[in-house]
Amino acid sequence: MKLLIQPGDGVTAILNGISRAKSSVDIAIFRFSHAGIEEALTNAVKRGVLVRALIAHVNGSDAEGLRKLEMRLLAAGVTVARTDTGLARYHAKYLIIDRQELFTLAFNYTHQDIDQSRSFGLVIKNRKLVQEAVKLFEADMSRQPYKPGVPQFVVSPLNARKQLSSFIKGAKSELLIYDPRISDPEVIRLVQDRVKANVAVRIIGRVSGKDAHLAVRHLGHLRLHTRSIIRDGKALFVGSQSLRELELDGRRELGIICRDRSAVAAMLKVFEDDWAASEESTRAAEESRPVAKVAKKIAKAISKELPRVAPALDSALKEEAAGGGDVKVDGEEIEETVREAVKDVVKTVVQQVIEQKLEVAGTPHE
Repeated sequence: MKLLIQPGDGVTAILNGISRAKSSVDIAIFRFSHAGIEEALTNAVKRGVLVRALIAHVNGSDAEGLRKLEMRLLAAGVTVARTDTGLARYHAKYLIIDRQELFTLAFNYTHQDIDQSRSFGLVIKNRKLVQEAVKLFEADMSRQPYKPGVPQFVVSPLNARKQLSSFIKGAKSELLIYDPRISDPEVIRLVQDRVKANVAVRIIGRVSGKDAHLAVRHLGHLRLHTRSIIRDGKALFVGSQSLRELELDGRRELGIICRDRSAVAAMLKVFEDDWAASEESTRAAEESRPVAKVAKKIAKAISKELPRVAPALDSALKEEAAGGGDVKVDGEEIEETVREAVKDVVKTVVQQVIEQKLEVAGTPHE
């Protein structure tokens, strides 16, 4: 097993893998703009290799880009399928060479991810893991059900929460985590429990919530685009899923848990270098981030566009009266209820819009 470190050797390994393919290349794509990799796929088809591409049905608001990619690959002779719309998003990134070699990646096939971002990937020849990847690819290519068969093969939304929770709970001395945004409450509690058990926890990225009380640093010298964990200096996880509820429970994500000594040692060295080069996370720094400023502007815009409340309330009361409902209104109660309802709706909508826009801009979230 080999660890790919980005920026670095990832693109060379991918290009070499495709160029030595003799019978098949299967590739799952969320975002793709690397001309060299596209050329390698085209050349593989010309050599008589069966190339199949499973392209995400959506990757934010870049539907046109995905469609153009699909058309180019079809014209080159690649067999193309789009992912099932039943999942919120297909974010897994991997490729399989001759059904004998698996590349599991935390980065997309883009110059920004490959050349300008800290990320990782694993090159795997373990027969069970490769065959499990083939099973997943075949199922998703044909939109058939898939059932995980190998515990180390971490697939959202099927077994990711269980396997990653178990992986975190198993830490005895140290947890080192790369994650652009940890926000799942259950996972945060598990990490906090490890701290209480005297496990040394350090996180490069961000953690949501005011009461996380964890050692967190921002990666200052590179764009962060990886979801990776080192446990006790003996095991690691590399995958596409952040420790967020949607990525654990609602999307197709793929990662691998392994105990390969050389891979663990290589990532451990990179983490220590990144930690030393990073700055302490502070709330003031968070507030000064461009995303925070954008969010404030969005809030102001929303408040200006909100319709008058009185007509809506009058209409709602008339409907209740017509239906025989009790129209007695407690002013404070309705104010509080409306406030909570609006907050929930606005939070959900704004979060979705921001994520879609930032994906196109190349932020670390995807």
